[in-house]
Amino acid sequence: MKRIFDAQLIGPFVAMVIVAVIVALTTERFLNPGNLSNLSLQVSIVALIAIGSTIVIFAAGIDLSSGSMVALLTMILAQLLKFVGIPLALALPLILLTGGLLGLLLGIITAYGRIPSFITTLAALIAFRGLALTFNNGSPIFSLDPMLEPVFYGKLVGIPLPFFYLIFFYTCAALMMNFTKLGREIYAVGGNPAAAKLTGINVRKVQTKTFVIAGFMTAVGAVLMSARLNSGSPNYGQTLELQAIAAAVVGGASLAGGRGNILATLMGAMTIVIVQNGLNLNAAPSSVQNIVLGLIILLAVGIDMWRAELSTMLSRLFNRSPSVQGNQ
Repeated sequence: MKRIFDAQLIGPFVAMVIVAVIVALTTERFLNPGNLSNLSLQVSIVALIAIGSTIVIFAAGIDLSSGSMVALLTMILAQLLKFVGIPLALALPLILLTGGLLGLLLGIITAYGRIPSFITTLAALIAFRGLALTFNNGSPIFSLDPMLEPVFYGKLVGIPLPFFYLIFFYTCAALMMNFTKLGREIYAVGGNPAAAKLTGINVRKVQTKTFVIAGFMTAVGAVLMSARLNSGSPNYGQTLELQAIAAAVVGGASLAGGRGNILATLMGAMTIVIVQNGLNLNAAPSSVQNIVLGLIILLAVGIDMWRAELSTMLSRLFNRSPSVQGNQ
């Protein structure tokens, strides 16, 4: 348990609390039970997709395709339910499988094609959105299945189902990253791929697996997006990839790879969503929200890059010798 709940959680937790306090002080509606309930539902999609984005980052990669993949998968799900007539119980596993296969494709191109993940997923970001526009002449598809909405809005013992999705997937991710061979290999590949190769790790295979996980988790987010709105649209998922990456970085994951805690990503996602919720409650336009999101990513990456300098500065500030303090 100590390996899971380590010191890396303290910073993201403090940041989340500070942001929540600031938002609560700026608007009374933030602590409204209805708003808090909506907040918990809103964070679920971002947080689940962020699991995959974080694991890719742990292996020193980046995934810019998740937002467009959500749009594509919601349109495929809509086609299966509305026009093909496939039952919901079969359509959902097919979407999860499709997400994993799309991730596999990106992983193979990146790892075995030796194309940087930034380029691969940037191309996929454009291509997936284009593919989504080929369905239904680029128009949204509504009223998919009356049994789809309970997947997102349903409750168990009075608690919204997305809460249980978060508990399940984050528990699985935390156990995988801390107590399995694959988790150790992902950290090793992200920390030093050359050294990992010398120890016998199949670096390309591990990199590919991270993208498969990311594709699967994106498919989970796509299902929840369709369930939330009971529709599919080529416009869904815009900027979602940036929110997922921001959640990982705010959670302390290093873009250089090899360092981070998957549970901290959940706190990072909550921080991002709380900021957006606060801006919405204060009637801030979407342009301002995008600017703030960009600044958050820039600040979080800056802190990661300056980690050594900040640690040195704090050590000098709080670890002064008694003689120095006496002279002052």
